[in-house]
Amino acid sequence: MRAKGAEPLGADHGSLAYGVPAAAPGTVFALAVTGGVRMPPRDGRKVLFGRNREDVHVCVGEDDRKVSRHQGFLLCRGDAWWMHNTGRLPIRLPGSRLLFPEEEPVPLPEGYTAVFVRGSSDREHLLELYVAGADGRRPESRPQDVTEPPRMWRLSPEERLALVSLAQRYLLQQPYPQPMAWRQVAEQLAELDPSAGWTSKRVEHLVVAVRARLARAGVAGLTREEVGEPVGNSLNDNLVKELLLSTSLVPPDLALLDVAGDA
Repeated sequence: MRAKGAEPLGADHGSLAYGVPAAAPGTVFALAVTGGVRMPPRDGRKVLFGRNREDVHVCVGEDDRKVSRHQGFLLCRGDAWWMHNTGRLPIRLPGSRLLFPEEEPVPLPEGYTAVFVRGSSDREHLLELYVAGADGRRPESRPQDVTEPPRMWRLSPEERLALVSLAQRYLLQQPYPQPMAWRQVAEQLAELDPSAGWTSKRVEHLVVAVRARLARAGVAGLTREEVGEPVGNSLNDNLVKELLLSTSLVPPDLALLDVAGDA
């Protein structure tokens, strides 16, 4: 399907994450594995995506019947592009945000956005989006730059030991992991070092202090006010995920427990 004002992008275009051609501010690029389009902004313009190649601008999940023939569309409204979901399944946005069918549309930010349409057998189909910024220039390629390291969080030896125990199911990469309970952590650490005075309260105070420190540094999802009631394991789950994503905790840390095979 060809839309007025749209310029096709071939499947050999490469990833939008590696940059796009210079374009007018507000131009949207949409690309899947089979190709895509570039669409300059104009109020009311649409970019359709879905499984039916003949009736959309960007074909997503062509061989997957779990993907809707018309999964959704991007609509230019004012000075922004908005994503609508008209399919049957949610579309996953960055930050694990789900856009449900017929839910209010969400605006696309400037720059790169990767969204995923879930298909059959746990397949996920990538739709890459890029909205040109105010200067319309292509992002600078930096293949020779030194890789920027993740922001790692400093942990004292006691904090690290308690957090490795708390997060051991995640570090063991078990399916659907949850943090260990305070009591479980205290019992495990007391068994490792009976003279260290590990108790449930001591573990809790250490972990709560780390959560507070990271929350003050800007990490989201680590306070009751943000998460809301009932809190459950959410605060510790969010803490563990931040420590893993920042590589502040890594699987070799399990050696501190000497119980890597038993959780």
